Amino acid sequence: MNEVEQETHIKSEFVEAIEETKWSQLPEFTVVTGFVKNLSSFYGLDRNKMVALLRRDYPPKPVTINPKPDLEDRKLVWKPKFTFLLGVLALILVVGGYLGYQYYMFSQPPKLEIFVPNEGQVIYQRSITVTGKTNQDAVVTVNNQPTLMHEDSTFKAEVNVDENTSKIEIKAISRSGKETIEIRNIEVELDS
Repeated sequence: MNEVEQETHIKSEFVEAIEETKWSQLPEFTVVTGFVKNLSSFYGLDRNKMVALLRRDYPPKPVTINPKPDLEDRKLVWKPKFTFLLGVLALILVVGGYLGYQYYMFSQPPKLEIFVPNEGQVIYQRSITVTGKTNQDAVVTVNNQPTLMHEDSTFKAEVNVDENTSKIEIKAISRSGKETIEIRNIEVELDS
């Protein structure tokens, strides 16, 4: 046995464990495979056949899995991929928010503020100038007659009245077709 140990550089106790198939006394499978190859060469046996026999007879060792890995080792590492994904997400949120706001504004009825006439105002002439303010893109009609919009979103319309006129209807229509209607009740007292 000493001769085998000197020639192969394998401890005699490992050689005996291989010969007696005492697998628990041997190191890792890869190391034992190296031992078998060296011993096969020493004894003049076919190395491939001896390794195949070892694979057949060597029992697999149970793999130990740590059920609770150390959480301290799992640190969040900031990577360029995270930065890119965060940037894309921020861009989507900004564009989505802007489009949502624009849709909301488009779908809302226009604001309408009337300066003249006041509610219950008494009119002494045959015409009245109706003035007010609305959204820039709205179309305004006064008693179903279109009015002219100014650049500052104000409008002005001249309306003829008679003794039977009791109200003035001002309507603002947005591009989406939404309407805002204001009705001013008036009293007409014309001098004969």
